[in-house]
Amino acid sequence: MTAGEPQTHVLRPAGGIPNSRLPLLFWRGRLPAAMRDGARAQALFRQNGWQGTWVYTVFPYWHFHTRGHEALACVSGTATIGFGGDGLLEADVAAGDVCIIPAGVGHRRLSASGDFRMAGCYPPGQEGNIVRPGELDEDRIAREIESVALPVTDPIGGDADRVVTAWRSSGP
Repeated sequence: MTAGEPQTHVLRPAGGIPNSRLPLLFWRGRLPAAMRDGARAQALFRQNGWQGTWVYTVFPYWHFHTRGHEALACVSGTATIGFGGDGLLEADVAAGDVCIIPAGVGHRRLSASGDFRMAGCYPPGQEGNIVRPGELDEDRIAREIESVALPVTDPIGGDADRVVTAWRSSGP
């Protein structure tokens, strides 16, 4: 697989995690080598119209976002990240790997090296509210996720490419 072709995973609801009809997108080595630094990755995200940037790890408990899609780019170290809920998907990530997580898709850090860091961001007007399974009722979760707009740009490439194309071809 090249950095141009993402792995795509549509995850069914599981264990109180709604997941999404939109695919989780995962690219190996997509973040350019010159951007594999927290501050540079954040600047790239902002340049491409994404906001709410941060550099941290991934929380070690299942959580999802109902008010925003999230882009994560590994800027250092390695980790195993779970997606969707227990037993659904585990991905080993390393510096340069990028994943775009649709609103509602659960994720958590399963293990990591001591230097593991991700740079993260959200499309304009969206936020990464932290919801753990069982914290909100299903109707509210569904309502909030339904109101989250698809992004109009890609956080790495900038144009209406890759993320936009993959998600718009996934249906309404």
